[in-house]
Amino acid sequence: MRRRGLDFRRPVRKRFPNVVWWTVCGILVLVLIVVLSREGQTESKPTISRKPYRRDRIMEGVTITDEMLSSNSVTRQLTDQISLAKAFVVIAKESNNLQFAWELSAQIRNSQALLSNAATRRTPLTVGESETAIRDMALLLYQAQQLHYDSATILMRLRAKIQTLEEQMSSANEKSSKYGQIAAEEVPKSLYCLGVRLTTEWFGNPNLQKKHRERKQMDAKLKDNSMYHFCIFSDNILASSVVVNSTALNSKNPDKIVFHLVTDEINYAAMNAWFTVNSFRGVAVEVQKFEDFKWLNASYVPVLKQLQDSETQSYYFSGHNDDGRTPIKFRNPKYLSMLNHLRFYIPEVYPALKKVVFLDDDIVVQKDLSGLFSIDLNGNVNGAVETCMETFHRYHKYLNYSHPLIRSHFDPDACGWAFGMNVFDLVAWRKRNVTGIYHYWQERNVDRTLWKLGTLPPGLLTFYGLTEALDPSWHVLGLGYTNVDSQLIEKGAVLHFNGNSKPWLKIGIEKFKPLWEKYVDYSHPLLQQCNFH
Repeated sequence: MRRRGLDFRRPVRKRFPNVVWWTVCGILVLVLIVVLSREGQTESKPTISRKPYRRDRIMEGVTITDEMLSSNSVTRQLTDQISLAKAFVVIAKESNNLQFAWELSAQIRNSQALLSNAATRRTPLTVGESETAIRDMALLLYQAQQLHYDSATILMRLRAKIQTLEEQMSSANEKSSKYGQIAAEEVPKSLYCLGVRLTTEWFGNPNLQKKHRERKQMDAKLKDNSMYHFCIFSDNILASSVVVNSTALNSKNPDKIVFHLVTDEINYAAMNAWFTVNSFRGVAVEVQKFEDFKWLNASYVPVLKQLQDSETQSYYFSGHNDDGRTPIKFRNPKYLSMLNHLRFYIPEVYPALKKVVFLDDDIVVQKDLSGLFSIDLNGNVNGAVETCMETFHRYHKYLNYSHPLIRSHFDPDACGWAFGMNVFDLVAWRKRNVTGIYHYWQERNVDRTLWKLGTLPPGLLTFYGLTEALDPSWHVLGLGYTNVDSQLIEKGAVLHFNGNSKPWLKIGIEKFKPLWEKYVDYSHPLLQQCNFH
């Protein structure tokens, strides 16, 4: 084999002597010993004192201690036995095994007494003092298992119990709604008495009618568009009086206010008598009855035409055509009342007026409302307070969006608004033929498939795209069915008792009644004679 030249040979490795290697290893061992000795000194130094973590704490009203968390805790064992025994007591009672239920209850009380005594003296239970109670309870629990009171039975019984309770709750809610609706529709005896006495006074006192005619002839304010015109459609004398009185008392210029009241034939004389006998700081009050409106007939008004239909009459007045599937609130005949639907005919009722504020009879005014007449509606017809908060009170809550006619014309997330205090531009109303729009939708809801309840749904359809949102402080709602923030009430110009709990009824919300009652003069002779208090 050929050998490489000297220049190409590998260099010979130089080897360290063994002495050097042993020296390096000795140094490393010494360093390791020094490091370990320092760590030992560090650990031997006194540590900073820390408070031991205690498991004594309150969790959702239950005191959890170290003794209870221990797997050998007799307190924990007793607690578990009590919980299981309580479930067995319920099942024993349902099985009519009252003797066994009594024995379980007695042992539960005994075990609870032991736990109570231990908690009072702040020392854990000992095995000796709890042994008897644990043994006795264990025997009873074993006996329960022999009676087939096992976990599967408990679950089955509890599920059945829950279902029964849900059915009872559903039945109770249905009855509550039904009775609440009946109470809300009731005419209090005192209010009925007031109507009878006023009607008697009207027809028995010629001077009263003469005074009314003279006032009506002299009142040129009724068609003066420089006045502040308000309208109310109601058959409730006292409620209408509160609206007028509260508006007058809180107005800066009551002599510029004109109230236009429309009622029915039955209450016309009483309403005239009340507003002729009483004065309201110079406020002019006109009373009419809708039966005098010749244009209000079945050939023009869809609601009156529907009232002639036998199916509609059966739905609202008999209540037997759908086996009670429809809630009672949807079947209230008041939703077909012309006083309820007259709000869609305001330009026909007041042909000479240009702007009017519509008020429901279940409101109270607590601030001057003259500012409403200077609000720019930006070409819209209706000025109203919007009621949508997040997903609540939007169009899909009121209308049937499974119907193609609704689905194709209206945004389901459009914001709803409230009737009860509305500013209406009657010039824009006539120009846009808003009443014709209302007729269109009312005629297509003969079968009640577009909406079911009230005048708000057709109002949302009629004034869709024609409503200007007002500041929420103008109209505060909910005082007739829910809790309303006191700050909102204080700032509100109009307070609305919408809902079943009207302030003149016994079912009215007590804390809100004074807001309404302060505008009722309970010293009035007629109110005292009819036991108003």
